[in-house]
Parts: sequence; structure tokens; C-alpha cells
Amino acid sequence: MKEQKPNLKDLNIDETWTLFLDRDGVINYKIEDDYVREWAQFRFLPTAREAIKRLSNVFGKIIVVTNQRGVARKLIQGANLSEIHERMIGTIMKIGGRIDGIYVCPHDLDAQCKCRKPEVGLALEAKRDFPSIIFSKSVMVGDNSSDVVFAKTLNMTSVLIKDDGRDRSQEVMADFIFKDLLEFASSL
Repeated sequence: MKEQKPNLKDLNIDETWTLFLDRDGVINYKIEDDYVREWAQFRFLPTAREAIKRLSNVFGKIIVVTNQRGVARKLIQGANLSEIHERMIGTIMKIGGRIDGIYVCPHDLDAQCKCRKPEVGLALEAKRDFPSIIFSKSVMVGDNSSDVVFAKTLNMTSVLIKDDGRDRSQEVMADFIFKDLLEFASSL
């Protein structure tokens, strides 16, 4: 098994770096076997807002990249997804944090698109909008092996959020593993 880096501080992360975040399971609670379909169902994880506020003072850009196949399955309306993201950003801004962009893959599993993580289309779209993004100076934080593969494909540093008690360290080759986004933010 690959040894983890001893400390994130060794990377010298500063405002020239970009933070990529998965949404469900990192920022908000996942609804098992379903989707967050409207704002009333969206619940921030307990420490996520504070973590994003802290991370906003470290990273030059914060980008959310999220698979939302519920759109393709017609379980989430595009307008509802937009409202969820607008209100999420607004809530974070009210406490002094920020999200600079949100990129969504709305396709189902069999669509063979280039944007569904672990494919890297969402990151390439973000780079088109923010040309200063350098993938080797980026961190991807997610709760799934597809997030780690996404990061590795682009030579990003990968962070796995693992709060469910299962040991997934053998399952994915993340550079770092934390219990939540705040523990990650506190390690910088």
C-alpha cells in the first residue's frame, strides 16, 4: 500500500492552489438510495460551513464538482438543483466563506459522458472558466473512490472523507484520509 504523505503542510498550499469539493457526503448529508431533490432536503454536515469558511482563507479558488444523476432520471428538476446551489452558496457567503464555481454532471451511469466522475470533464470545464487553475496545485476532497480516481487522473492531491466507520484505506489510494471537511481544514 502506498504510504500517505506525513503532513499536508508539506505541500505549501496557498492562494495559488485550487480546492475541488464533492458535494453529497462532503458538504451536505447524502440521502441514501435517493437524492437531495429540493432545498428543504439539503442539510449541511455539522462542520462543513465552518470548514469552507476556513478553506476560503487558504485556497485561491474553491470549486464544487458533483455527479447528479437524479437529473437524468427526472427525479430532480434543473430549477431545483440551481436553487439548492444558489442557497448553498448564499449560506456559505453569509458566514464569510465562498464557492467560486459549481460544475454538475447531470447524466446517468450509462450515458458514457466525459463529465461523470471519475471522468475529468468537470475539472476541464472549470479550467476553461478559471484558466489559473493548475491541477498539480489542486486538492480534490471527496467521499468516494471515484473522487480519488478523478484527482489521480489530473495529478491532484486526493483527500478522502471517511466518516462511516468502514476502513476504506485499502479500497482507494487517497493521499490523505480525514473524518470530515473540518478535520482536513484544520490540518492545513
